[in-house]
Amino acid sequence: MRLPLAPLRTVAGVVALSVVVSLPYSVAAQEPESIFNGRDLSGWTIHGTERWYVEGGELICESGPDAAYGYLRTDATFRDFELTLEFRQEADGNSGVFFRSTLDGVIITGWQAEVAPPGLFSGGIYESYGRGWLIQPEPDRDSALRMGEWNEMRVRVVGDHVTTWINGTEMIDLVDEKIGEATGHIALQIHDGGGIRVRWRNIRVVDFGG
Repeated sequence: MRLPLAPLRTVAGVVALSVVVSLPYSVAAQEPESIFNGRDLSGWTIHGTERWYVEGGELICESGPDAAYGYLRTDATFRDFELTLEFRQEADGNSGVFFRSTLDGVIITGWQAEVAPPGLFSGGIYESYGRGWLIQPEPDRDSALRMGEWNEMRVRVVGDHVTTWINGTEMIDLVDEKIGEATGHIALQIHDGGGIRVRWRNIRVVDFGG
């Protein structure tokens, strides 16, 4: 979900394209590796006071008493990768998947693949504390999201090229120079405001290196 913008930033270098990344066969054929073990938060670090816990093999995030922003980030960093996960929004459901991100407390730099209720641009790419929305899905693609049900999101980041899918529908395709220069963590977000609950499972990544 969106965060405040930094002043006087530009959107130079952002280009939306419909381009398919052609990966070498040896890379494309890699098997995905689970980065959530279904038992505990090993390999992840909590930022903030919001609640992150495991229940019935699922990762759950929900608003805590401070109703503030919260994050769960990987201890490992990833540059070029393809992430696949499933999410189910309960209550408000405002959340997101950050990539090539860094955190100082709950101040995050990086880019977010949006997870939000219908009509709020799930699958779009937002730069927190920076340029804001880089790209939003076309309105007709919003129908791919099934609020209150399990959804599969796929996020592919290779160099300066980002593509997202929800339930097999391509949501956005973006080339951005600033993204291409970065590396960092994958992180899940819980939005501020309270009353939010999201379930996650089957979090897997193919790490292309880079």
